[in-house]
Amino acid sequence: MLQTADDLGKLLLRVFVGVLMLMHGIPKVIGGIGFVKGLVASHGLPTFLAYFVYVGEIAAPILLLVGIYTRLGGLLVAINMAVAIVLAHANQIFTVTKSGAWTLELQGLYLCAGLVIALIGAGRFSAGGKGGTLN
Repeated sequence: MLQTADDLGKLLLRVFVGVLMLMHGIPKVIGGIGFVKGLVASHGLPTFLAYFVYVGEIAAPILLLVGIYTRLGGLLVAINMAVAIVLAHANQIFTVTKSGAWTLELQGLYLCAGLVIALIGAGRFSAGGKGGTLN
């Protein structure tokens, strides 16, 4: 019973993080990544690096949803968020909103959730199964 609850928790975390992160990536597939290229260029980095947003916001969420290479997918989500924080939100790291919440709580939550998934794996309710590929 306890193991089933543990695996259900892993499934819920993977699905919610996967769907929500994918919803950030789909508009970039449809509308392009011009904004991300501009952001990368404004930091003096080569613009081809902007294409890695597809890894963090399309490929990684799919890995989470399917449940294969889940630990890698979680790590990629975390890296994507760390890069987004540095490139787009560095000036907000130590700020709070008018209501007192951390300005970057959403980005921080994605970063932490990605790290947790990388640590705990997919569980048995995944395409890889309990002992599956990097689960």
